[in-house]
Amino acid sequence: MRFWPRILVNAVIFLALAGFFQSSLAGGLQNAFYVSGVGIALLASFVLALLNAVVKPILFVLSLPITVLTLGLFSVVINAAMLELTSWFVGSNFAFSSFGITMMVAIIMSIFNAIISDHFATN
Repeated sequence: MRFWPRILVNAVIFLALAGFFQSSLAGGLQNAFYVSGVGIALLASFVLALLNAVVKPILFVLSLPITVLTLGLFSVVINAAMLELTSWFVGSNFAFSSFGITMMVAIIMSIFNAIISDHFATN
């Protein structure tokens, strides 16, 4: 998938997950993930893309031994760290209540991005 469509898709995923975590369906996880609006979701998606292009490769190389030992599962922690850095850069309009929630959002985003990228690759 190209750069700008991925930015839009990630922004939609951010909004959907924030909406889910604001609803009563989230149960005890209500208010665990907050996005103040569409503009902030687009900004966060853009910042995440920049961090993934610049910082993530460095973190991946530095954490390669532990990633190999955990059979690749440590990459989820790296993705969550990228989301936390995004939250730090964007500010209080884009926030997670804990690192566990950040990891959950990273996993869900990875699944959605894999499904969506697969759909665009076949068309």
